[in-house]
Amino acid sequence: MPPTPCALCHTFRALIIRPKNHQKLCKACFLALFEAEIHNTITSNSLFRPGERIAIGASGGKDSTVLASVLKTLNERHNYGLDLLLLSIDEGIKGYRDDSLETVKRNATQYDMPLSIVGYDELYGWTMDQVVSQIGKKGNCTYCGVFRRQALDRGAARLGIKHVVTGHNADDVAETVMMNLLRGDLPRLSRATSIVTASAASDIKRSKPLKYAYEKEIVLYAYHKRLDYFSTECIYSPEAFRGSARTLIKNLERVRPSAILDVVRSGEDMARLVPAEVSNSNQPLANTKDAVVAADEEAEGEAGCGSANGRASGGEMAAMEQKLRDEEKTTGKETDFTLQGQRHDRCKPPSTAKKLPKQHLQRCVRCGYLSSQPVCKACMLLEGLNKNRPKTEISVSVEEGIGNKRMNFTNRLEGTATIT
Repeated sequence: MPPTPCALCHTFRALIIRPKNHQKLCKACFLALFEAEIHNTITSNSLFRPGERIAIGASGGKDSTVLASVLKTLNERHNYGLDLLLLSIDEGIKGYRDDSLETVKRNATQYDMPLSIVGYDELYGWTMDQVVSQIGKKGNCTYCGVFRRQALDRGAARLGIKHVVTGHNADDVAETVMMNLLRGDLPRLSRATSIVTASAASDIKRSKPLKYAYEKEIVLYAYHKRLDYFSTECIYSPEAFRGSARTLIKNLERVRPSAILDVVRSGEDMARLVPAEVSNSNQPLANTKDAVVAADEEAEGEAGCGSANGRASGGEMAAMEQKLRDEEKTTGKETDFTLQGQRHDRCKPPSTAKKLPKQHLQRCVRCGYLSSQPVCKACMLLEGLNKNRPKTEISVSVEEGIGNKRMNFTNRLEGTATIT
């Protein structure tokens, strides 16, 4: 049986079956197509502007490593005119983050990009190892997620950068959509599906150039490009709720390969139906005209990151919603009669829906970070941690040699850890 030729060039032997659509490609065509799709995502959503300084959130994993490699390649190939650098967060997890940071340092040398590292211990006075020892493994991802978000913003602010790109891929977005659906969290569902997020009061925006790239294809790209990345999973993440959503998404992908993009597109469709007072989408955005670009503006050309085949069009859910409203109005006008001939309404007049209060961003009174509450979530979490921290920490060190012993006592006041 002759080898299967590449579906694009029809010349070389097909070595790769794309997880997204099972297309059979040779190595060169797969790499070129992957890069072309990322380029299409960037240009169709106007993610960057010439001369912009971009911080790449680098963890040393496959996603951020591929993102750094692709952005460097596309920046040189298409003359984006970007000033790229790496920004890493040290959560303080022994045996995981310390090893992955060594990979990031090698990547900085390989890609000739400056590297800046910001640590939890430096910002909050706590490492994640200390947090987990205090609260256990249940719920630790909540602390890490809140701390990490602030750390990225603070690290970018220190460098004078107003745009951070992260390596979130299609699998991550689909998992987030599923998690927010299961939790009934409409505001987060609306925000999570946007390829660019920003706010009126923040100078720093975030974007996800890999939003429509499958995780498996990212691994294939890293493998065939022989990229240097760290592949060990966080030692605390198996307890996270995201793991359950990930298992569900993977099971759906086995049955239907396009399920991941289908979930992402469905999340985008549902996000359009979220009222403005819930999603805060009506707030003006900072400084730039293209600060936030809705994901539905993404053009689906030949090099697009998703196929329109087999999924609902963007207006289908909106049309269904309108139909339900029309039926509701018709039902409200229906009447019937009792046996005595007395007329009464079948349905009571609908009560006026209570308007949801709008969230207004303000500065945290403790650390100055932007928050919808007087005290930001990070400071509230820190307050709980500091209340349970021992007032005095005693460390004993023994020196050998002359036979004398020395004891060191270190006093630590309760609640002294603050954001700096």
